[in-house]
Amino acid sequence: MLNLGRARTQQRSGRSMSLGGLDYADPKKKSNFVGKILLVATLTALCVVLLKQSPTLMAPSPFALHEPGVFHVLVTGGAGYIGSHAALRLLKDSYRVTIVDNLSRGNLGAVKILQDLFPEPGRLQFIYADLGDAKSVDKIFSENAFDAVMHFAAVAYVGESTLNPLKYYHNITSNTLVVLERMVAHGVKTLIYSSTCATYGEPDKMPITEDTPQVPINPYGKAKKMAEDIILDFSKNSDMAVMILRYFNVIGSDPEGRLGEAPRPELREHGRISGACFDAARGIIPGLKVKGTDYSTPDGTCVRDYIDVTDLVDAHVKALQKAEPRKVGIYNVGTGKGRSVKEFVEACKKATGVVNIKVEYLERRPGDYAEVYSDPTKIWKELNWTAKHTDLQESLKTAWRWQKSHRNGYGNPLVMSA
Repeated sequence: MLNLGRARTQQRSGRSMSLGGLDYADPKKKSNFVGKILLVATLTALCVVLLKQSPTLMAPSPFALHEPGVFHVLVTGGAGYIGSHAALRLLKDSYRVTIVDNLSRGNLGAVKILQDLFPEPGRLQFIYADLGDAKSVDKIFSENAFDAVMHFAAVAYVGESTLNPLKYYHNITSNTLVVLERMVAHGVKTLIYSSTCATYGEPDKMPITEDTPQVPINPYGKAKKMAEDIILDFSKNSDMAVMILRYFNVIGSDPEGRLGEAPRPELREHGRISGACFDAARGIIPGLKVKGTDYSTPDGTCVRDYIDVTDLVDAHVKALQKAEPRKVGIYNVGTGKGRSVKEFVEACKKATGVVNIKVEYLERRPGDYAEVYSDPTKIWKELNWTAKHTDLQESLKTAWRWQKSHRNGYGNPLVMSA
């Protein structure tokens, strides 16, 4: 420690004195001051040398390196329901994973579970960032060696999109453009894009094939189609490998009970029907609201194709494995079978064992469509993928087990593992 001495009250001979407004410096004092500066500079330089020689501090992050046999995937929105399940599958399959999420819809608790499951260095990292911040996104790409991007990050509620369309165009369309631009700038050559059947709108014929005209009728579907158009226009003169997966209504959860769906409480009104059913079964809400009973369907309620999240992430992994430079693959991801909302409610009652769920029938929700289900022939033929978890009640049972053991969702963990 440098002893700088104590202030003295008595004047000593030779001390600097002020004469006529001018200060005359003491040569000894100046010499001591210069010596102290030199000592501090020498110690600083020594510390810098020691830090540079430290193998721990100078070793580059494994996430910043392309390593033979290691495939590094950026999963945007990886703290969300579908994104976290995709990250889990990738990690189980020995991929290196970086999750980027602003946690506006995702759950930090899901990331914590993944970190606990895969604590080894170089397996998983989480970066808190907003894809709308182009500078932050560029920094992420410049500091990491990505081989591919799975782009899940998006707000995804039809009803909310009709109330706040600008949010959807910014979050989905604009942010996808930012990601694509940074991929080009940093030479990332593979994109797996998470799209939706909402881009088709309400087709005249069922089932929906990949050639069905895209005429979306709500801002969510329109924003996704705009993002698709950007990707497709760009790909015409690019060697990037692109896979666009248009999937239907997602249900279920990790069969081993590690991950599940935990939407924000304030978004329950806009959320998936499965979440509403479980909330009603748990008594969190007084009952279930079914919006629309006058559609031209067998029982008057909407018909949808429900795809289990485990099957969905399997489709993403197969798409990643089959992606080829200068080629674009577009695939519907569904079961090929439609179920009405009334059928879904009955299956939920049986899955939860709560048969007295109160059901209230209301007017249609703005932006909804009567009947949508897929023709999954193309993805079966080209990617060798088919849905395996097609029992609606069983998928709901799996999700219900997670809900019962996570009554507060993931909670809010304050400590993240390194």
